[in-house]
Amino acid sequence: MKHVVIIGNGIAGITAARHIRKNSDFNITVISAESEYFWSRTALMYIYMGHMKYEHTKPYEDWFWKKNRINLVHDYVKAIDTSSKKLLFDQNKPLSYDILILATGAQPNKFGWPGQDLKGVSGMVSLQDLKKIEDHTKNINRGVIIGGGLIGIELAEMLNSRNIPVSFLVRESQFWDNVLPQQEASMISRHIKQHHIDLRLKTELKEILSDDHGYVRAVVTGDGVEIPCQFVGLTAGVHPNIKLVKESTIETNRGILVNEFLETNIPDIYAIGDCAEHKHPPPGRAPVEQVWYTGRIMGETVAQTVSGNKTAYQPGPWFNSAKFFDIEYQTYGRVWNKLKENEAEFYWEHESEQLAMHFVFDKVSKTFLGINSFGIRLRHEFFDQWLKNSVSIDHVLKHLKEANFDPEFFKSYEEDIISAYKADYPDSKVSIKRKKVLGIF
Repeated sequence: MKHVVIIGNGIAGITAARHIRKNSDFNITVISAESEYFWSRTALMYIYMGHMKYEHTKPYEDWFWKKNRINLVHDYVKAIDTSSKKLLFDQNKPLSYDILILATGAQPNKFGWPGQDLKGVSGMVSLQDLKKIEDHTKNINRGVIIGGGLIGIELAEMLNSRNIPVSFLVRESQFWDNVLPQQEASMISRHIKQHHIDLRLKTELKEILSDDHGYVRAVVTGDGVEIPCQFVGLTAGVHPNIKLVKESTIETNRGILVNEFLETNIPDIYAIGDCAEHKHPPPGRAPVEQVWYTGRIMGETVAQTVSGNKTAYQPGPWFNSAKFFDIEYQTYGRVWNKLKENEAEFYWEHESEQLAMHFVFDKVSKTFLGINSFGIRLRHEFFDQWLKNSVSIDHVLKHLKEANFDPEFFKSYEEDIISAYKADYPDSKVSIKRKKVLGIF
């Protein structure tokens, strides 16, 4: 019977294990040096903030794995011998495999800053990072976060929840404006400042200074300003964790290189999730996509192939979601930070500055290309189908109310949005569905 070994117990690796078990009687082993059991990485901030405990982040009971004959190994893999199909461990005896799936995730970026390895400096990717953050933010006067992005703003909210003053160093002119268009980047920048975060735009890190005991005492910015602090969070993005395979015969670039079937250059070895880099990405997709749902889809896809039903990776239209303090964010399709030559846009923002929608569509055909939504929840299935079917922007606006996922008694803004759109595009044929007003006579 074949032995399938999976290195990494994040969403990609565990999804692969579960679906291989559904489809086969193979022996399955999942290896992780980070944690014994699978847990939800997206809940990391909520553990620190006291909203959840670690036990609450485990989607499956501890007995689930034995019952489903998925063997768990809590150890560090030191090397892969691809010729003999063996793994070498830090503590355990070597383990043989027939099929190997690499799901080793990502690591925080470091750019060689002086002091980046001092005590009190941490990324925010793993349980080990969470412990460092917990240990090094007790009774401190200030924390500094380096790098704007989704992990950075999560860490800012975490420290803010404990009333720890935060300086947030972002090299862009607005928060995350390398991803968000200027309208949204400006809105979120204002929102961050409203939460009393010391957001310093166009500011880079020069070095981290040490005290006499090897702990952080301050950072120095690129323009020479010294900011006293006792904790530094490095959140300037992540990169594929390929350290394990660097010395092997497995091909890498930025990540572990795979084809459309998630196969590496070595037979019977696959790579999925944040560590994978697609040689030929699906249309409209990036070679490396480090989000939760793509890891899940890759896990499901590789499980089909390993189980005998060779399947190409097809993630469908792009989407993502996040939270910026009080503002929930969703994106469907592609809304680039700068319009492409063939694109037109419509941006609506409520005067409260807590709600916004940004639509992008083709200038000529009016085909809907993407949306960013802030503070208004949308139904995924609507936008997924609209993008797949290449509907018009008028169609999207006409049916926007149907795609609203907010609770029944939330205020609706579709009429305001459509009125603003018609003011910008008078030739549009989209109509406003007026609410019926009942009178008592």
